This record gives sequence, structure tokens and C-alpha cells, in this order.
Amino acid sequence: MQMENFAPFMFGALVFVMLIGFPVAFSLAALGLVSGFYAIEMGWFPAGFMANLPLNVFGILSNDLLLAIPFFTFMGAILEKCGLAEDMLDSMGQLFGPVRGGLGYSVIIVGFILGAITGTVAGQVIAMALISMPVMIRYGYNMRYTTGVLAASGTITQLVPPSLVLIVMADQLGRSVGDMYKGAWGPSILQVLIFALYTFALGIVKPDHVPGVPKTARTLNGWALWAKCLRGIIPSAILIFAVLGSMGGLPFMSTAIATPTEAGAMGCVGALVLAAMHRRLTRELVWQAMDGTMRLTAMVVFILIGSRVFSMVFQGVDGAKWVEHLLSNLPGGQVGFLIVVNIFIFFLAFFLDFFEIAFIILPMLGPVADKMGIDLVWFGVLLCVNMQTSFMHPPFGFALFYLRGIADTLYKEKRIDAPVKSNDIYLGAIPWVLMQVLLVAIVIFVPQTVTMFLDKEVKVDLDKVQIELPADAGSTSEPPRVNDPSMTPEKQADDDQKKIDDLFKK
Repeated sequence: MQMENFAPFMFGALVFVMLIGFPVAFSLAALGLVSGFYAIEMGWFPAGFMANLPLNVFGILSNDLLLAIPFFTFMGAILEKCGLAEDMLDSMGQLFGPVRGGLGYSVIIVGFILGAITGTVAGQVIAMALISMPVMIRYGYNMRYTTGVLAASGTITQLVPPSLVLIVMADQLGRSVGDMYKGAWGPSILQVLIFALYTFALGIVKPDHVPGVPKTARTLNGWALWAKCLRGIIPSAILIFAVLGSMGGLPFMSTAIATPTEAGAMGCVGALVLAAMHRRLTRELVWQAMDGTMRLTAMVVFILIGSRVFSMVFQGVDGAKWVEHLLSNLPGGQVGFLIVVNIFIFFLAFFLDFFEIAFIILPMLGPVADKMGIDLVWFGVLLCVNMQTSFMHPPFGFALFYLRGIADTLYKEKRIDAPVKSNDIYLGAIPWVLMQVLLVAIVIFVPQTVTMFLDKEVKVDLDKVQIELPADAGSTSEPPRVNDPSMTPEKQADDDQKKIDDLFKK
């Protein structure tokens, strides 16, 4: 086998080992090591190339930016269990409930707010399903709409800052986390509007699918209801502003006073304060949050190590050049490249988690996009929008698995009268996946949805730059020295010393 044919062979082997079902981190590391030893045997690179692997891995893991992942994970784990979701869903449900589709609007809005302060999908989908699914079923909401809106509103947290995906994207693409967060706000808000518009249209076309809740079902009215809503929204808004604002991750903010790691640490403190305000801050809560943070962080680190072993060998056999030649010659230029890449990511998300896609595939695609003149912040946010669908794909979407488990639990606890069919969960997800794909198309063809909140790059035309000297700049200075062939170094030194002495005398 020739070296130019080994890169596509490694990529095909990568797809194969992903389908086996063995843990991705260990599969990647094993494939990388076996491929590396084979390349050494074939003489494609020396054995010393593999000796750089430990230093390479250590250099990546010493990246301070990765410390933000456990901080934001811990913050999200605390907020999932502190009662904030319950209070917000209850108050928002009572506020919007009498409106047709009101419970759907409340789930969408609360999902957006929770996504902006937790950054995790699993807990958000589980919390909202436990609280809202029995209520929506009780008041006659269509089962497919119910499961779809709960899953979609939970997965939007992948896009809303401070998403963990955006942190990984920034690290892999070499861009600022603050810029990634700014770029994600446009698509996040647009996604919420698309979901709300679909709910509104469904209320007009099929009003029996999203009926209003009778006002008699309210337990609070007037100022008491608004006060409960504000008690959930105001502390959340303060935490969002403090965490994202300190790192320059809010629209129209051009300065940052904290790194992502420092902002994450501050967010952990804020989450503990919110938990104390809801009287849920217990030893058990903190222990569960720490345990979940440890598991997720360990998973990310091992995936990062495995992907680095594979990518180093892949680049050693000129895999980067193979990917560049494969993707840069596509018809349609940048648009053709983006369409093909997003279709590839869409189908890859059937089998891989977003961390795996970010660590394995993004290092291959990022350099190609950069050479094609594509803004890497826009590119990263675009892929993040696409990777939302990895949680909603029937039948492999994790959000659908969470809903399946929660629906069974609710039925066993007699909180719902009939079991939820898997058919309703999978078919209910399809319209919401299509809306997420629609957002991908909008971001591709209307890049301003991402770039409008980013700081404008200052471009300087060097041909128009003028340097003006003060009027008296040449009055006391001597004319420029002209090279004199007869001037020896000794004479030059004597001349310079004489000038210095004259200056001191003056």
C-alpha cells in the first residue's frame, strides 16, 4: 500500500470502529497506535515521530481553556437540581397557559433560559419532562407535539451560551470563546422564534393539538403570579450577565475582564447561591453535582487523548492534505463546501456524540475552511447548530432516550394514565429536526445571523496611510547621513563621540 492511499484507509477504519460500539476514546487510541506502528514499519515516518506523542498529549491537556469545562458542568449540575426549573415552569405555565399553545411557549422559553445558565442537555430534558409532560397530557395536548417540544427545548442548550460545545469549538478552531458565544446568540434567538412560530401556526391549523388551559386551573393570579415569574427570571438574568458578560460573551460587549475559566468559577459560586436561595443547597446535591462533573470531565479528557493519537498519525501520513484536496475542489466554492460538510455532520451525528465530532472531525475540517476564507467563528457556530440534531435524530437521539425513560417512570408512578408510545416520541421529533435543519440553511445563506453581534474587524488600507512629521521636526536635527566610502569605522566612532561631547556642553 502506498502512503497516499493510507489516509482514506484510516478514515474508513475510523467509521468501522465507531460502528462497533466499543468506547470511542479507546477505539481511537488503538486505531491510531496500530496505524502508527504500521506506518513506521513501512518507512513513512521514523519511530521518533511516535515518541513525540506523550509530549503532544501533555501539551493539549495543559490548555487552561479546558478547565472551563468542569466549571460550567458543575454549574449546570447544581442548577438542574436546585428547583429553578420547577419554579420557572410552574410560573410560566400559569402565565401563558390560558393562551392557545401556552404550555408549549412556556416550555420553549424556560428551555432557552435554562440553556443559558446550565449548558447541559440531559438534566434539562429530564427536568422539563418530569414537570411538564403530565400537565400537557392532562390538558389534552397532542402527544407528538408534547414529546417533540420537550426534546427540542432541551437540546437548544447545545447552542445557547455557555454551551460546552462552543468551548470545545473555540479550542479546536483557535478562536476566542467570547466570540463564539457572541456569534451563537443570533441563531439561538432565531431558533426560539422558529419554535414559537411553529407552535403558533399549529394553534391556528390544529387548535385541538395545543389547547389553552382553563384560567380556573391557576393557583396564582395577578401580582403574585408575576412575582413568582420574576423570582425565577431576575436571578437567572443576573447570573447570565455576570458569567457571560465578564468574558465578553454578550452582544455589543467588546471587552472581557475574565477568562472562560474564571467566568466558569464565578458561575459555580452563583449556582450555589441560587441553590441556597431555593433552599436546596444540601450535601447530597453538591456530591451529586461533583460526581456528574467528574464523570463528564473524565469522558472528555479520554476522548481528547484518543482523538489526538489518531489525528497525529493521520496527519503524519498526509491525511490533512487528502481531506483538503477532497473538500476544496467541490463544486459551488464555499457554499458547496458548507453544504457537503453539514450533510456529512448531520449523518455522522446519528452515531457520534457532539464531543466526539468536535475532537475527531473538526481538526480535519477547520484548516480547510480557513484556507477557503471562511470565518471560523461562523463555521464553528454553524456546525454547533447542526450538531443540535444529534440529540433529536430518530432513533438514536439521546434526548429521545431520555424522554423514553422519563415517560416510563411517569407511567409507573401513575402520574400519567397511559404509557407513551415510542412511535409518538420518534415521529414527534421529526418536525423539530426539520426546523433545526432549516436554521442550518438560514445560517449558511444569511451569515449575518452569526456575524452581526461580533466585533467588526478594523481594516487598514496601507496604500492610504500617511505619516506626517511636526513642522519643527527637522529644525534642530541634522540632515540624514549619506554613506561616505572614505569614512572608516574609527573615523565614524570619533565623529559620533565628538557630537555627544558637544551635546553635553550645550
